[in-house]
Amino acid sequence: MRFVRDNSLSIVFGLLFLGALIGQSIAGYSNENELLTAHQEPTISYGDYLTSSSFGVEMLENWQSEYLQFTLFILATIWLFQRGSSESKEEHDLGLETDEDQRVGRHADAGSPRFARTKDWRYRLYANSLLLVMLAIFIGSWFGQSVTGWTNYNEEQQQHQQAKISWISYLGTGEFWERTLSNWQSEFLAVGSMAIFTVYLRQRGSPESKPVGAPHEETASSG
Repeated sequence: MRFVRDNSLSIVFGLLFLGALIGQSIAGYSNENELLTAHQEPTISYGDYLTSSSFGVEMLENWQSEYLQFTLFILATIWLFQRGSSESKEEHDLGLETDEDQRVGRHADAGSPRFARTKDWRYRLYANSLLLVMLAIFIGSWFGQSVTGWTNYNEEQQQHQQAKISWISYLGTGEFWERTLSNWQSEFLAVGSMAIFTVYLRQRGSPESKPVGAPHEETASSG
């Protein structure tokens, strides 16, 4: 039970993710077979749908936009400032901060990770590991979206007795960029809204909000 309590936030969101993914797959499977029936084509099994490009592209286009949001927000909050926002650092903390602030090298304490103690290549990798992992997931899922979208596009081309196109050609299509940018704009809107909303709005008890009684101009505080 201690493990569950200590990891309850990630466990709950992991379960929500799985529930939503299963729900998406069931709804998508139903919709896919409805379309096939409408076109007088044979329906497919649930297993076939899960391995189809149709399901893959719908799933991955959301993943890539979410991880793009995290990647850009992690990077932007190093250098950019929003006065009064709990999502921003204090103005005097902008930048990479000092070794003392970051508790690295000779400023590391007993509980510091091992790679924070010696400033070699392992330290440099670890010091940027969050950004690098988020960036890698974004690139991987965006690539996966492009491949599954391309496969799905060519399947539709074949159904309409039209010529298939190469993967490179698909990257220049309106369909690929419509799928991509429709997700990106929603992520940018959400992040920008959160940054400015936390200046003036409150949620008692949430670390994403300032304390209810904090002045609007108070920056980087958490309630």
